[in-house]
Amino acid sequence: MSESTPSFDDLNLAEPLRRALHRQGYTTPTPIQAEAIPVVMDRKDVLGCAQTGTGKTAAFALPILHQLCPPPSEGKPRKHKPALRALILAPTRELAAQIHESFKEYGHYTKLKTAVIFGGVSQHPQVKALINGVDILIATPGRLMDLYDQGAVGLDHIETFVLDEADRMLDMGFIKDIRRIITYMPKQRQNLLFSATMPKPIRELADAILVDPVSIQVAPQTSSAAETVKQFICLVENSKKSDLLSHLLHTVSVSRAIVFTRTKIRADRLTRSLKRLNIEAEAIHSDKSQQARTRALSRFKRGDLHILVASDIAARGVDVDDISHVFNFDMPGDSETYVHRIGRTGRAGLEGTAITFVSEADEKQLRAIERLLGNPIEEMYHPYDKPTFTPQPKGSGKGRRKPQRKRAAHPLKKNEARKAISEVGEETSEKPSNQRRKKNVTKKPRGGKKPNTFGNQSTNPKKKPKNNKRRRPPRQD
Repeated sequence: MSESTPSFDDLNLAEPLRRALHRQGYTTPTPIQAEAIPVVMDRKDVLGCAQTGTGKTAAFALPILHQLCPPPSEGKPRKHKPALRALILAPTRELAAQIHESFKEYGHYTKLKTAVIFGGVSQHPQVKALINGVDILIATPGRLMDLYDQGAVGLDHIETFVLDEADRMLDMGFIKDIRRIITYMPKQRQNLLFSATMPKPIRELADAILVDPVSIQVAPQTSSAAETVKQFICLVENSKKSDLLSHLLHTVSVSRAIVFTRTKIRADRLTRSLKRLNIEAEAIHSDKSQQARTRALSRFKRGDLHILVASDIAARGVDVDDISHVFNFDMPGDSETYVHRIGRTGRAGLEGTAITFVSEADEKQLRAIERLLGNPIEEMYHPYDKPTFTPQPKGSGKGRRKPQRKRAAHPLKKNEARKAISEVGEETSEKPSNQRRKKNVTKKPRGGKKPNTFGNQSTNPKKKPKNNKRRRPPRQD
């Protein structure tokens, strides 16, 4: 450890927090922790730009616990139930649960109470925890608004407000809910906003809620992804993606992998396809029950499950350091999402591998990703390699283009082919001798009546037909 790199002991955190950090084996803070913790402890507003995996949660969890940590006492419990003093908003259930676990670990030796509330499960245990009193609440916007409208939670004493993954909040349509929640809290409070990207609506929101913020930007996404993650693309047709994934899972050394799909239906279909190939996998997305998602994540973190198929939103809460591979089964909708996906691997100083399946329709998005990264992504060849477009030479600046495919040559020459076709036409114009003739079918007359196929005879089989021939007179001798 260099002299310029501080330790957690140098950050003047409360003794119970330092003890919890030593208990978990943490001695040196990450760059964002080293920059953000002193600023937050000074009760300044923060605008942080950092992706998941940089230690962002501890960057705001530790100073919040330090501020709310009660002074040392004789060990007697508090006589009054605590009032809610810190609120952390997260976009997804998984991320909210992960933040809650971090607060419990760091505050293990404190007397602070934390709780987490999110949708998809019964609200009764959550309401019970709120009634008993909590100091710190981690919540998703939807469930928080529901419980606030029911009078189960009050936000009148909030001292610190944290908005985590603000860009994902924007993607999920939570910005209006967040603006409404902000009106429920006191105007005099500390605000911390963290986001992996800074689109215009997020900057406008930051300008509205932050007061003279300290801007912290650590580990830009493009450089961190390029340094710790080996990136490859596989040119493949859509119909062959499942076969290619199965091939790679059997041939590449995969210890733990996340497979990203564009939709929830694709995630379920791919999971069923992998199970038919005797590859154990589980899918997580917003249509899954919270119990199913929690169970799948727990198995994945324990190592009992090696393949997790996920949508972008559900994967926000997957905070596992030893993921060896990320497979982009479907291309993401934007370049920033691509960087976030591959950021699931190559974390905590480990190397990772990201493999992206690219079809012809993904050519434009691939060029956008390579522009963001600043260099082309290496192509990986495979048994199902049927490229629909090929790389341009380096320096051309045109990315990739469609090749001019040659038509399959006709086995006959041009004149011979015409002659053969004409002969076939002449043969088909002659009727063979053994061909059955078509029966004359009398068209159905207008009016809906069935034609009489026996001339003037009745169509009733029981009725004897009339004999219309004139009878000869008896012979007279």
